[in-house]
Amino acid sequence: MGIYLNPGYENFRRAVSAEIYVDKTMMIREINRFIDTGMNYVCMSRPRRFGKTITSNMLCAYYSKGCDSAELFAPFKISRDAGFKSKLNQYNVIKIDMNSEYQSADDKEAVLKILRDEIKEEMHSAFPDVAFRETDSLARCILRVYAARQEQFIILLDEYDVMVREQVGEKLFQEYLAFLNGLFKSDTLRPAIALAYFTGILPVVRDKIQSKLNNFREYTILDAGPFAEFTGFTGREVRELCEKYRISYEECRLWYDGYRQHGCEIYNPESVVRCIEGRSFGSYWGKTSSYEVISDRIRQNFAGTKEAVIQMLSGEKVDVDEGSYLNTMKDFSSKDDVFGYLMHLGYLAYEQETRTCHIPNKEVREEWFRALKKTSEYAVTDQIIQSSRRLLEETAAGNAEAVAKALDVSHIHVTSNRSYNNEDALQSAIYLAFIYALNRYTVIKEMTTGKGFADVVFIPLYRGDPAMVIELKRNDCTESALNQIRQKQYFDSLQHYKGSMLLIGINYDEKEKTHTCAIERAEKTV
Repeated sequence: MGIYLNPGYENFRRAVSAEIYVDKTMMIREINRFIDTGMNYVCMSRPRRFGKTITSNMLCAYYSKGCDSAELFAPFKISRDAGFKSKLNQYNVIKIDMNSEYQSADDKEAVLKILRDEIKEEMHSAFPDVAFRETDSLARCILRVYAARQEQFIILLDEYDVMVREQVGEKLFQEYLAFLNGLFKSDTLRPAIALAYFTGILPVVRDKIQSKLNNFREYTILDAGPFAEFTGFTGREVRELCEKYRISYEECRLWYDGYRQHGCEIYNPESVVRCIEGRSFGSYWGKTSSYEVISDRIRQNFAGTKEAVIQMLSGEKVDVDEGSYLNTMKDFSSKDDVFGYLMHLGYLAYEQETRTCHIPNKEVREEWFRALKKTSEYAVTDQIIQSSRRLLEETAAGNAEAVAKALDVSHIHVTSNRSYNNEDALQSAIYLAFIYALNRYTVIKEMTTGKGFADVVFIPLYRGDPAMVIELKRNDCTESALNQIRQKQYFDSLQHYKGSMLLIGINYDEKEKTHTCAIERAEKTV
């Protein structure tokens, strides 16, 4: 058992020994399908704290000849799979955490040479009967073992993209490309590699590294394919955890859900675990990074960026070309590049069916709020956000004038590049002005109701908050809007809600570009 060559299972043992561990071992069955096939080079990218390292440790514990892990896996699902024992501890595994190697190196320019030398030294010790040469590269050492023993290798490269994210010097970067090229572009070496498994935050860089890794199958946070359920915690898994530890599932969903793929609701694993451990909802994931990642990018202010950001802050989804981003840290030339980058980092979620992106949950939205405070171009947006909590209080108190004035401000702000009198702009003005309501309400747009459609319905998440039904009118009057709510019996459609309600009629005068508002209280008892 070595540090890099054929490590033991200790890291995975510690993970499964934690109070909270969600069984993701069936991912091994999916990976086993790739072993020793033409699709055995795999790159899986996902945001920070989404379980990349735990997964890599799991694969190491399963495949490595350096340990006997049958008993460790016995309690988990994979042990009951028909193919479980066929590949258990059957391979020479080389496991490298590039982020750890780079960050801990005293001489970062020499990190790759030191790494190669140490792995080669372990190989000399592990295979004393193999005739290595002093000038052998790492790839040549692997090939010599395979030629002498017919033993294959599995290479697990965690955080492969650290050299991209850290934007290292050109000399070191080219050395890294040569390192990858030597291992993964050689047809001579490929029979010796049963599996190459990479993890990272960013997918394969398409301007320089792609030529080195174009034989890798990529699975990302935008499209994880058959690995969707292993990308994070699923809705079913989170519900089970919430029931076990008596945590509100609906609250957990509000805070940490939002990434959906192939029918799976994907939650941030780190945040869910921290929430349950501390018995408190909060922004845990954000504490492991910096909101400046957001502010630095939106400050570039490419055409359409500000308008799209405001729409997403208001709870809307915006169109995005997910293929535009080149997966680098410097080649940004459009809002699609910026949003692509932020999607891979988890600050935005991607909807495959509609090709749109949005802010996934409350935890991430708070990071966006922090970023806006530091970005002068969004000073008015920040002011509206800061005022939205007070506006919710004023609305509950029946202050219709405060609502009208707030809409005047937000309407101007959301229509910089869209038709001012457009109905979508009117709704966006409401979403932005009431953005704090996203913390306390489920917001439903154009909700199907008793005899028609309400423009916006706010269903409270907490006892004591009133439900709110908003009807919009243009060039009419607030009483007409209220009448429409009464006549269509919007409130009758809230079948599972009992309690106080606010019927809010809003009229927009296109000529004056001003809003008026009327608020009426109602009570739903059945």
